[in-house]
Amino acid sequence: MAEKQAIFTLMGGRIRMYRGSYNPTSDAVWLASYAPRNIKTVLDVGVGTGGVGLCIASNNPGIKLTGLDISPEMLAECARNAELNNITTELINADITTWRTARTFDAVITNPPYFRGTPAQHNAHHNADITTWVRKCIARVRPRGYFCIIVSADRISEVIAEMHNHCGAIQIMPLFGAKHTAERVLIRGRTGVRGGDILWSGLPMNYEPILRDGLTIDDVLARLNWI
Repeated sequence: MAEKQAIFTLMGGRIRMYRGSYNPTSDAVWLASYAPRNIKTVLDVGVGTGGVGLCIASNNPGIKLTGLDISPEMLAECARNAELNNITTELINADITTWRTARTFDAVITNPPYFRGTPAQHNAHHNADITTWVRKCIARVRPRGYFCIIVSADRISEVIAEMHNHCGAIQIMPLFGAKHTAERVLIRGRTGVRGGDILWSGLPMNYEPILRDGLTIDDVLARLNWI
C-alpha cells in the first residue's frame, strides 16, 4: 500500500496542510465559504489544525486571524500549517466556555464538537454543551458582526434557539449528501440586527465550485441568481 503524502490540499490547492493527528474535512471548506468577505478580524473557535481559518484567510487577504483551542498539540500543528501557507495567525490556548476576555471580532466561526461519543484522542472538546458553546461564541462578536457555524442536522434546534436570543437575519443552508435529508447545516446570523430569517433550498456536499474552486456561498448564490 502506498504511503500517504505528508501534505494535502484544500480549495483546489490554494491551502496546503501537513497531514497530522487531525485532518480537516470538507466541513472546514464549507464553513469558511459562509464567512462574509467584508470582515477584518475573525476568531476561529476550536481552530484545530487551522483548516477553516486558513481557507477564510485565502479568501480575505490581509485579514487578522485568531485561533482558539484547548489543545496545545492542535495549536502547534495549526502554527505549522499557517507558516506553510505564509499566513499570520494569532493562536490562543483557552476554552471558549471559560475564556475571560473583552475582545470582540467582526466574525466568529466555529465547527464545534457536535458529535456525541468517545472523546477524541487529541484532547479536544467532545460531547460539548452546544447551547453554552454558541452563547460564548456569540459573546465575542462585535455589534452587527457575524456568527457562523456548521453542525449536523440533528443539532440545529439547539443552535438556532440560542442564536435567536442574540442574532437576527439568520440564514440557514442545508448541505445534502447521498441521502434525502441534510447531513450538515450551515447557519449564519448577525448580532444587533433585525431581519427575517432565510432557509435556503440547500447545496450538495460535493459541490465543486465551493470545494475545488474556493468560491464563497455568497458568490455561488449570486451566480445561481438566488440573490
